[in-house]
Amino acid sequence: MDDNRIIKTEYSEEMQKSFIDYAMSVIIARALPDIRDGLKPVQRRTLYDMYELGIRYDRPYRKSARIVGDTMGKYHPHGDSSIYEALVVMTQDFKRGLPLVDGHGNFGNIEGDGAAAMRYTEARLQQITQEAFLGDLDKDVVDFVPNFDETEKEPSVLPVKIPNFLVNGSEGIAVGMATSTPPHNLGEVIDAMKAYMQNENISTKELMRYLKGPDFPTGGIVINKDDLLNIYETGTGKIKIRGKVEFEKQKNGKINVVITEIPYPMIGMNISKFLSDVAGLVETKKTTDVTDISNQSSKEGIRIVIELRRDADAENFVNLLYKKTRLEDTFGVNMLAICDGRPEVMGLRAILKANVDFQFQTATRKYNNLLAKELAQKEIQEGLIKACNVIDLIIEILRGSRDRNMAKACLVEGKTAGINFRNKESRIMAAQLSFTERQADAILNMRLYKLIGLEIDALIKEHEDTMANIYRYEDILDRRDSMAQVIINELDGFKKAYARKRRTVIENVQEAVYKEKEIEETELIFLMDRFGYAKTIDLSTYERNKETADAENRFVFSCKNTGKVCLFTSAGQLHTIKVMDLPYGKFRDKGIPIDNVSNFNSEKEQIVYLTSQTELNLRQVVFVTAQAMVKLVSGGEFDVSKRTVAATKLGEGDAVVSVMPMLEQNSIVLQTKEGFFLKFDLSEIPEKKKAAVGVRAMKLGLKDTVENVYYVQNAVESTIEYKGKNLVLNHIKSGKRDGKGTRIRIYTA
Repeated sequence: MDDNRIIKTEYSEEMQKSFIDYAMSVIIARALPDIRDGLKPVQRRTLYDMYELGIRYDRPYRKSARIVGDTMGKYHPHGDSSIYEALVVMTQDFKRGLPLVDGHGNFGNIEGDGAAAMRYTEARLQQITQEAFLGDLDKDVVDFVPNFDETEKEPSVLPVKIPNFLVNGSEGIAVGMATSTPPHNLGEVIDAMKAYMQNENISTKELMRYLKGPDFPTGGIVINKDDLLNIYETGTGKIKIRGKVEFEKQKNGKINVVITEIPYPMIGMNISKFLSDVAGLVETKKTTDVTDISNQSSKEGIRIVIELRRDADAENFVNLLYKKTRLEDTFGVNMLAICDGRPEVMGLRAILKANVDFQFQTATRKYNNLLAKELAQKEIQEGLIKACNVIDLIIEILRGSRDRNMAKACLVEGKTAGINFRNKESRIMAAQLSFTERQADAILNMRLYKLIGLEIDALIKEHEDTMANIYRYEDILDRRDSMAQVIINELDGFKKAYARKRRTVIENVQEAVYKEKEIEETELIFLMDRFGYAKTIDLSTYERNKETADAENRFVFSCKNTGKVCLFTSAGQLHTIKVMDLPYGKFRDKGIPIDNVSNFNSEKEQIVYLTSQTELNLRQVVFVTAQAMVKLVSGGEFDVSKRTVAATKLGEGDAVVSVMPMLEQNSIVLQTKEGFFLKFDLSEIPEKKKAAVGVRAMKLGLKDTVENVYYVQNAVESTIEYKGKNLVLNHIKSGKRDGKGTRIRIYTA
C-alpha cells in the first residue's frame, strides 16, 4: 500500500468528529421535526411519495406496502418498519389531532394493539393533506434537493399552510435531546397565527386568549391551567392531565365509576396497565370498595366501568385513582424543532413567527412565479391581438417565406429580404413589424380557427383577466398587508372546512386528596409454619387452638393489625412486612409464602428471627454471628419505613446465627461446631448501632464457627439435648467474653 494514502490522526479526535457527525445526522435527518412543516424526514418523504404516486383523497386506496417500498427505494433508505410505523401514526386519530393519511384496514387502536402487516392495509392522502401540505408543490415554492443516490429530487420542506408543528405535536428522541410537543386545536392555532400576523408584538399571554392550551385527541382535563403561560413562554414544562370520570347510579343503589376519556399518555398498553393497577389496589387492600372492573371500550369511544360497593364513597375512590394510577398523568413538554438548520427549543411566539415567516416566503415565491407566468401570457396575448389586426399581412409573409426562420425574422426584426410580397406597400408595412420572440412563436403556432370573431372576443376577455391577475399579484408582492390578507383568507378556509370543537378541558384543579378509612386497631396472632407460610388469626381463635398452633408453627407472637412484622435473616437484612398485607382468616387456612409479601429471598438467605415491631421497640436485641461477633442494638433502630434495610454489618463470609430480644436472661451460651461451649454474662456485650460489626465474643479454632446460641436465666434451669444426652446449661462454668470456652464431651456406655 502507498504510504502517502495513510492518514494518521488522534483516535480521540476521530471518535469525537465521528460521533458529532452521527449525532447531527440523527438530529437533523431523522428524529426532530422541521418547525416550518412540523414533519420529520420520514413523514415528509412518505407524504411526498404518495403525492407523486397520485394516491389522492379522491382516488382509490393503494396498498401500504407499495407506498413503503416506493418511499424506501426513492427517498428514505432506513428500513421498511420505520416508514410503515410513520405511515400508521399519521392515520391514527387518537394520536394525532389532524390525521394526514386516510387508512383503510387495521391500523391499530387506542388500547395498544398494533397495525396489521403492510401487505394487508391500504392508504391514501387526506383531503387537508393534499390541500394544505402538498397543494403548492407544483408552483416552485420550496427548494428541491437530490435524494440519497441523486437519482431523484425531493422537497427539502413541504409548503404547509398551517402551523402543523402545533396542530399535530411531535415526539422524538435524538442524541442528547428529545422533542415532546402536545397536539393543539386547529381552529385555535389558526386564530393565534392570525393574531400574530396582525400584531407581531403580541405577548404570549394575549396569544393564549386564542390558543387556550393543548387539545389532546383523547380529551381529558388539563388541571394546571396557571402553569401553561410559563410553558408557552419557555417551550418547556409539565402538563398535568386527568381522565374524565362520570358516576352512574344503578337500580340496586350501587354507583359505577365510568371513565369516558383517558389522559393522552395512557394511550396504548397503559390502558391495560391502568386496569392491572386498579386490581393491584384491591389485592393490596388499598381499597375494599371495588366489586368489579370491566373495559367496555369500543369504536364509539372509551368506557372503563368500575363497580363499587353500595356504601362506597365514589369521589374519594376517584381521588385514590388519581393518586395511585395513571388516571392522572404528566405530559412533559419540550417544544424542540429544527429552525434555520439547528435544533432549538421554542416558545409559542417563536413557533408562530417561524411559521408566519415561512408562509410569507412561500407566498412570495408562489406569486412571483404566478406573476411571471401572467406576464408571459400577457405578452403572448398582446401579440396575438396585434396580429389579428394585421392578419392579412402576416398571411402574406407566411406564404412568401421559404421557411419558418425567415418568417420569424420578419415578424421580429422586420427583415423582408427573400420574402415574396404582392406589392410594395406590403413590404413597407412588413418592415415595420416588431413582435417579440415569444409573440412571434405564438403567431407562427396559431391555428386558423383563432381568427373566428368569437375566438378573438375570448382572447380579448382572457387578456383582461390576465391584466387583472397581474395587478393583483403585483399588489400582493408590493404590499405586505395584501399578502397577509391572502394568507389569512387561506387560513380561514382551512378553519371553516376542517376545524372541530375542543376536546380537552383546561382548568385549575386542586390536588386530589384521598382519605384512607380509619382502621380500628385490634390485636392479632401471627403464625408462620416451618414451610414459610404466614397468616394472622384473631386472639380468640388462637386461644381455642393454642397447643396445636404452638406445635405446628415455627413463629407465633401477637401483633397489631396496623403494625409491622420484622424478619431478620442470616444475611444481616431486616425485612419489614405490614400486617395488613398478610392474609387474615381461619385457623386452618394455608396462609401465604413470606417471600410473596416481602423482599425476603429464601434461595439466598435464611430466616433467623421473626417478631412484631411493637415488641421490638421495647427491647434491646442481641446479635450473634457465625464468626462469634456479638453486639446489643436498641430495638428502636429497627423502626424503619423502608421494606428492607441492613440490620447489622457482617464481615466477609460471616452470617447471622441468632437474633434475640433481651427479656429476663442473665447469661448467653455459645456452642461451636467443634463442641466448645462458652458461657458469659450478657452485661459484657456492648451496645452498638445497627451499622456496626460488634465485638468478638469467643476465640474460635481455625475452621470452627458458632453453631447455636442459648440464653440462661439464673433462677430457671435450662436444659438442651446434646449428642443424645441432656445438658444443663446452668451447670456450665461461667467465663469471660472473648474466651476460648470449654469443650464438652459426652461419654456413652
